[in-house]
Parts: sequence; structure tokens; C-alpha cells
Amino acid sequence: MAARVTSSRFVGRTGELEALERASREVAEQRPVVVLLGGESGVGKTRLVREFERRVSEEDEVLVLRGEAVEEADGELPYAPLIGALRPLVRGRNPALDALGRGTRAQLAALLPGIDEEPAVTERNDPSAQLRLFEGLLDLIDVLSAERAVVLALEDVHWADRSTRTFVDFLARSLRSERVMLLLSYRTDELHRRHPLRSLLAELERLDRVQRIELGGFDRVELAEALADILGEVPNEQLVERLYMRSEGNPLYTEELLAAGLDGRGAAPQSLRDAFMLRIERLSTDAQAAARAIAAGRALDEVTISMVTGIEPGALHQALRQAVAEQVLVANDDGRLSFRHALLREALYDDLLPGERSELHLALARAFEDRADAEDDRGLELISAIAHHYATAGDQPAALRATVQAALAAREVHAYGDAAELAERALELWPRVPDAASMIPLDHVELLCLAASAHRGAGGGARAETLLQHALGELDPASEPRRYSALLDDLSRVQWRLNRSMEAAETAERARALLPADEVSPERASLLAWWARTRHLRGRYREALKEGGVALEAARAAGDRRSESEILTTMGMSQILLGDVDEGVSCLRQAIEIAREDDDLMSMYQAYSNLAEALSLAGRSPEGLATAKEGVKEVAARGARIPDWLLLTASDLSFETGDWRAARKYLDRAASHPVGTQLIFRLLREVELGLGVGEEEQAVGRLEKLEPLVARSSEPQWIGAFGTLKAECLRRRRDLTGARAAVAKALDRIEICTDDVMRIARVTAAGIRVEADIAQRALDLRERADERDALARARIHMQRLRAAAKEGGPVESAWKAVGAAELARARGKSDPKLWVDAAREWEELSRPFQRAMALWRATEAHIDADDRSAAAETGQAALEVARQLGALWLVEELTTLAQRARLKLRPASPAGGDLPASVAAGDGA
Repeated sequence: MAARVTSSRFVGRTGELEALERASREVAEQRPVVVLLGGESGVGKTRLVREFERRVSEEDEVLVLRGEAVEEADGELPYAPLIGALRPLVRGRNPALDALGRGTRAQLAALLPGIDEEPAVTERNDPSAQLRLFEGLLDLIDVLSAERAVVLALEDVHWADRSTRTFVDFLARSLRSERVMLLLSYRTDELHRRHPLRSLLAELERLDRVQRIELGGFDRVELAEALADILGEVPNEQLVERLYMRSEGNPLYTEELLAAGLDGRGAAPQSLRDAFMLRIERLSTDAQAAARAIAAGRALDEVTISMVTGIEPGALHQALRQAVAEQVLVANDDGRLSFRHALLREALYDDLLPGERSELHLALARAFEDRADAEDDRGLELISAIAHHYATAGDQPAALRATVQAALAAREVHAYGDAAELAERALELWPRVPDAASMIPLDHVELLCLAASAHRGAGGGARAETLLQHALGELDPASEPRRYSALLDDLSRVQWRLNRSMEAAETAERARALLPADEVSPERASLLAWWARTRHLRGRYREALKEGGVALEAARAAGDRRSESEILTTMGMSQILLGDVDEGVSCLRQAIEIAREDDDLMSMYQAYSNLAEALSLAGRSPEGLATAKEGVKEVAARGARIPDWLLLTASDLSFETGDWRAARKYLDRAASHPVGTQLIFRLLREVELGLGVGEEEQAVGRLEKLEPLVARSSEPQWIGAFGTLKAECLRRRRDLTGARAAVAKALDRIEICTDDVMRIARVTAAGIRVEADIAQRALDLRERADERDALARARIHMQRLRAAAKEGGPVESAWKAVGAAELARARGKSDPKLWVDAAREWEELSRPFQRAMALWRATEAHIDADDRSAAAETGQAALEVARQLGALWLVEELTTLAQRARLKLRPASPAGGDLPASVAAGDGA
């Protein structure tokens, strides 16, 4: 049999290669693609990826970044394939790194040491920190793809850690027009029913840009071609048939049968593992020892192998040359050696005796510890490996120490899911280790808090709450009041995010009671800042101002500038919404200035977003939009990626002020698959934009996704907007009973102890509109009882709307004008003057869509009054605005109305042009 094991040239796979090359051409045309490459072990996925890489790299028009996931059963390495793919950029000092902004490089520094920036300072349990890291990675990929197409190939993702899977999902949903291919390979025979990759693959396959390739074994012709290359001669048909029947066309199994000196006759190995072990046994003693070390360590350099095996460098070099020549091992680009295929490593590892495994893992852990300080660019990788090897070796004290260190390191790169799993593992080890507290820099309460903060960052609020409760159970509030109070502060914030606002408030009250009113500390300042914030979020603006004043004094006394900025933001928003606009703007400007001086980008963009929104709610939408743009410009000037919340705010206000193209552009720039309240915000933007252009089916789909999210929220801003939009969507679809229920549910939830009259006014106006439709339908059908009931409900709504307008500002007044006009419509006497008055109020507020809606209703009323001249005038004005906005739904309504009434309307000016019909579509929601 031939000494060479593998075919020297690439065989077959014509269809699969064509599919990959076709996808790369799409990428070059700014149509990003995600390719899912699946196949059983040994079928040739890696060989296919390498051949594809060779072909597309030949003309230097495609940059291939390739990384592999590693199997770490007891100590996940966060972002392993990403680090492997991107580390060459840092080592080679790719110019794209210098093209990144300072803030972006800082976000990436912890993940990619050597990028020449200190890691960004973030709150360690800040869930948005991982998102900002992902945005930094997306920035890097975007810069790279500006020069040439990029293929990010992540192999063996069935072993990928949780954080890598989360990033893959983020990237796949965030790609828009980048020249990027995301290529994921995985073993199909590893995906058991509960494998975490299965759910990710199912979600990805719903995206339009995803293509799936299933790689099967060779057919007989392809197998014969490969055998001819290996053997150096054309194989006879009997040999091909025997090997095909034994291997089922699996290339790796075929190669191992040949390498083991078998041709398919006689007693064949029972498995691929047996075939490989026959070949291992032919190696020298030193080569076998080196192979066993690599089986435990996966990929090792010669220095580490020598440290683990004790083989002298000269002898080791000869042993490794033999193993490479026999094609058992391969030399990697990074100077390390690994097995030719992961299955071969698994076979040898499984053959080790338990004692051999423990000795090897212990030796590897100690060798990595000796070298950790010398290899800064592999720091995270080595820390994770040390934890894994100590745990596998059974050295529990060392495993506890290393696992905690790995958890802390994972948290630093915002790999919160992996940090949570590592911290949980440390908690399991704690009772098994005598005097555990002396082994690590944390006591047991701190370890519980580490796990809780990691779960919180990963979105696991329920588990975080349980861990915090355990931590509280180990503390005495009388002897450690400050520490106990700080934990209650964390617990309250978790409970709020779990939509248990009453319980969260009670927890915060307990925390406040523990700290003396005259205590000066950051803990008390943070707690009071949060308490004031909860008052605002529930629409209790007067309470928020009162509590904010106390919190502000505490923050300034403690020198806690971050809390000071947060409090000023809360107070400023509350002041504006209570009508004291100038004072509120002043507070928010102070918050921005503090954040700017401290280079606290998060607090700065939050203050900008809140100021912009508050100005809009106060009836100063153009000023609000200018503020949002100011924030976008300042954040961008600092070299940081523009936060999605700020982009969504700019999208919201662009829609409101009539620039729907800008609204769409801002929306497209934001992450397409966010989480938490940011997901609610994005979905609401998509619904409103979709309803504006008449894409009702898209809007319905977004509303279905929103319903459970809003149900768990206690914030009027989401409840009110969702209730209004759902009612409008159902109203257009003639489900008036459902629309009435949507209004009632929203009002029931936001009217309880809230000062948020603007949201009440908007929902109530929608309610009167629904009742007017119901009354009109009942009138047409001569259902007098239903007509009277609808009119009575409309009058009750109008009373509520008048009360809201009395307490509110110009926006509430405009909604009152709409309500008065709708009430007249409910009476069967639509008054064009009331509608024109409402249109005038919206015009003064620079809200053209609402103006056009009022003019449409005015046109209907003029027609009913047989005033065709006035109808033509208002209808023409409404049509002009609708066309300029791209409000295709309203254009259609006006056109139909004019045709029915035989009004002659001039073709509208195309100044704004039509937005694409798919404006509400997007992969992200």
C-alpha cells in the first residue's frame, strides 16, 4: 500500500464548490451570504473549505479569515474560532486595524491583545457591553470588506462556545450590504436532539441570505479518482467496490483503511478508530508519546510537548517528523502541531487509560501556567486551557482557582454566557475544596455575585435572581449593611427587568432602609439613582423629581459622577414631560457634559437619546431630531460605533418630522436583532413605518412578536405605543372589536398612577377613532344599540382626552383636536372645520403625517357636506404630503376617495418619491 494517505489533489465536490463560488460572487456584489456547511465526521468539510479558500484567494480579491472551534468539555474558550480567525490580523498588523476608531479598538482590545489600545472600561455586568463588542467586530469586518470581499469561515461550530454562537446569530442578522460571507461548518452526526447548535441553525435558516450545503460521501467514481491519486495507479473495480462498501464513501475512513494496510478484504477494523490505532502502533515510542500529549492538548508546540513528555528536543524533533511523514500529525501555520483530523485525535484520546489522561492533563496545565505570562496574545486561550486541564486531571483545588480566573477573564471580554457557566462550575467545586476561600481572590458571596452578574449580562435574569437571593442569605444585614444593600440594589434591577416592578420597588425600599440617610457612599448614590429612575419609567414624573433631588445630592457628595449623570437624565426627562421644558433641557445638557468630561460614552448617548425624545414629546420634534443627530455626530467623531438606541431615536424622530427615507436609513444602521427593550423599540419603529406605507402584513408580523414583550413590560412608553399601533392595524383590517380591546388594555395598564398624559392622550385618541368607525358601521347597518354604545364610549374617551390635554402640552392639545373631530364623526356629523383645526395643530408641531391624516378626514367631511371645492383643496393638500412622505397607504385612500366622489386632483409632486414597498421588511425582527 502507498505511504501517502491522502489524495494530493482535490477530488469531486463540483456542485458544492460551484455553490460556494457562486455565493462569493454574490458577496462581491454587496449581497452578503451565510453558508451552512454540514456533513458527518470525516466526509471532507475541512478539505472543501481549504480548496474554496485556495481558489478565491488566488487573485487576492477575497480575504479569507478562518478559525476553528475547539472541544472543551470542562472549560469553554470564549470566542475560540473568532480569535483564531482574527489573530493573524493583529500579528500581521493589518491596516484595517488602524482604520478603526479609537473606541472600536478599545472594545476589541480584551479579545485581541496587541491591537494597541487599552480595553474599554465598562460595567462588568452590563448586558450591552457584549453588544458593543459585537458591534466592534462588525465594524472591523465592515472595514475589511470595504477593500475586498471577506469570507469569515468558522469551522466545527458544533463545538462553538455560547458567546461565539451568540455572535454568529448577531452577525447573520446584522449584515445588510457588506461584502461578507459567513461560512459555518459542523458535524451533522454530533447534533443530538438537545444540542445548542440545532436551535441556532433553525433560526438562521429563516433568513433569506442563508444557504445550506449538505456534504455527503464520495460516489464510486469520485472514490476511484481519489484512490488513483493515492496509489499512483488506477485501482481495479473490485478494490473500489470493497472500499466503497466498507467506508460508504467516507473519504477519511477510506484513507485510514488504506493507511492501516487493508484493501477492504479480510477482517476490517470495526470502526475508523480501530483503523487509526493500527497506524499509531507503527510509530516509534517517542512519536506515540508526543501524539498522546497532543491528543490531550489538541494543538501544541514543540516546547510544550517536550515539557509534558520529557523527551529531549532533538529526539522529539525526529519523532514529530515521523508522525508528520506518516500523516498522523500536521504542522499548523501558528507553529503548533495537531492531528490531521479531529476524529483521529478522539480515537487516540479514547484509547488512553484514566491514569494516563490525568497525568497528561496535569502536566499540560502546569506547562501552560509556566508559559502564560510569556504569551500575552494567547492569554485568554491559555487561561481557559489551564482551567480545563486541571478540571480534567481531577486536581480540584487547582481547578477551582483556574476556573474562577477563567470566569473573570471571560467576563472581561463580555463572554457572559461562558463566564456564567465557569462561575457555576466554580460554585460546584467550592464545597469539595478544603479552605476554598484561601484558594481564590473571592469569598463565597462574591463568587455567587460573579455568577449572578454573568447570568444577568447573558440575559439570564431568573438565574441571576436566584444566585443573588443565595448571596443575601449568607450575609447579615446588621453587620454588613452596605454590602447587603448593594446586593438588594442589584436584585431590584434584575426583578425590574423580569417585569416584576412592584417586587422590584419593595426590594429597593428594603435596600434604602438599610443605609443611613446621611451616609455618603457610591452604593447609596447608585441605589437612589435607580429608585428615581424606576419612578420615571412608571410615568410617575413628580415622584421621580422628588427622589431625584435626594439622589443627586447623595451622588455629588460621594463624587459618583456616573450616578450624577444618570440622575440628571432622569430628572431632565421628568421635568420636560411635566411641562418645564427649559429646566429639563438644562438638566439633560448637564448630564451630557458630565459624561463628555469623563469620556463615558454610554451615559452620554443615553442622555442625548432621552433629550431628543423628551423634546419631541414636548412638541419640539425638529429640535429633538437635531439633538439626536448631534449625538450621532459626537459619538461618531470619537471613533465609536453609534449606539443603536440613538439610531432608533433618530429613526423615530425622522419618521415623525416627515423624512421617512432617513427613518429607514437610521433603522437599517441599527442592529437588526437586538434584545430587551431595544428589541421592543426596533419592532415598534418597523410597525409604524410599515403601517405608514401600507405594508400591513409585515406590521402584523412585528406586532405578534411585540405582544409578549410588551406584556412583560410595565413602561407606559411601550404599552401606549403598542396599544395605539395594534388598534390602528386592526382598525384598518376591520377588526373593530379587537381594536377596541387593544385600546382598553393599553389604557388599563398605563392609567394606574401615572403622569404620562402624552401616552394616555395618544391611545385615547386612537380609541375615539375606533369608536367612530364602530358607530358609523352600526349606523349603516341600523344597529341602534351598537351605535349608542360606541358613541357613549367615545364620549368617555373624550373626557379622558380633555383631562390629559389640560395637564399636558401642545402634543396633547393636538390629540384633543383629533379626538373632537373623531367624536363628531362618531355622532354621524363629521365636521370639516374640526379636522382642518387638527391639521393646523399638527402642522405647527411639524408632524406632516398626522396633518395629512387630518386633511384626509376633512376631505371626507367636505364631500359629505357637498362642498366639492373645499374637498378638492384639502384632498390635494393631503395627497401632496402623502406622496412626499411615501405614505402609499394614504395615497391609495385619497385616490379612491377622489374617484368615488369624482374629485379632480392634480398628480402629486414627486418631490419625496415613493418609498419601496418593502420598507417595513427586515431580517432583524
